Amino acid sequence: MRAEIESVGDLRFDDGSPVRSASAIAPFGDGWLVAQDDATHAAWWRPEGVSPVRVLEAVDGHEAFSAAEGTKHLKPDFETACDVRIHGGAGVVLLGSGSTSARMRASVVRLTSSGPRFDVVALDPLYHRVAEALGIDLDLLNLEGACLIGEAFRWFNRGNLGANLLSASVDLPVTELAAALTGSVAPQEVKVTDRRVYDLGDVDGVGLAVTDAVALPDGRILLSAAAEDTPNAVDDGPVVGTALALVSGDDLLAVTQLDAADGTVHKIEGLGLGEVREDGVRLVAVVDADDPLVPSAQLSVRVHW
Repeated sequence: MRAEIESVGDLRFDDGSPVRSASAIAPFGDGWLVAQDDATHAAWWRPEGVSPVRVLEAVDGHEAFSAAEGTKHLKPDFETACDVRIHGGAGVVLLGSGSTSARMRASVVRLTSSGPRFDVVALDPLYHRVAEALGIDLDLLNLEGACLIGEAFRWFNRGNLGANLLSASVDLPVTELAAALTGSVAPQEVKVTDRRVYDLGDVDGVGLAVTDAVALPDGRILLSAAAEDTPNAVDDGPVVGTALALVSGDDLLAVTQLDAADGTVHKIEGLGLGEVREDGVRLVAVVDADDPLVPSAQLSVRVHW
């Protein structure tokens, strides 16, 4: 497997303001819904432009959150976006990364005749079950990506080799997760099974850790991974490299580092499947710059088998 970045562009709303900290992406209507992990709005990226979509009510009067303003602990940290059918209709579920109660929520975003609508669901008991199934403490949860594999919702926890923690995943039944999101099943009743662990190697001694996942039609999964030098699941650190990994079940099939021609290291945090070909796929990727003043980048990535 090899991969190349075909194009790079800035993501900005139609008013010129930057799309902040893009952390996940999923198909939505005639475009893509891009999560901002430090804001109450997502970005609806469509052929005619980019518009804000509210996915959370203001928190203590704040619509955006940052360490500089002392509000980082309030942010929802939506790091996962996945299309899930709710009540028979298409929707996107955004899921927090865990580690704090503020990050143990889901926002279910639906497209209705009057426009996008959202519902927020607290899922603390489910996150507790996920941490237990992964065999880690709650403060080590950093759930950064998910994809649908048949009837399973496979949820990926970002590892940290500095803390001797490999990336891992667990499976949830899609029907049970959807029931929990609509309130017909208690979150603690959702089954969490099939822990898998992924050793993706390192870049210059910094471990590669999963940042998102996308399922391929044949059941294999492409993972994005970043080598970020940080001691825990909350703080940002320098990113020394990124890569794509191809997995099938428990088997790691291939890892290829993703280098930009100009040497820029793009911290990919969201993957979308744009096109499938016999000899590979084209991905849509979004990049978290870890700087609210810098517009998130969107990449077109070609993967060759």
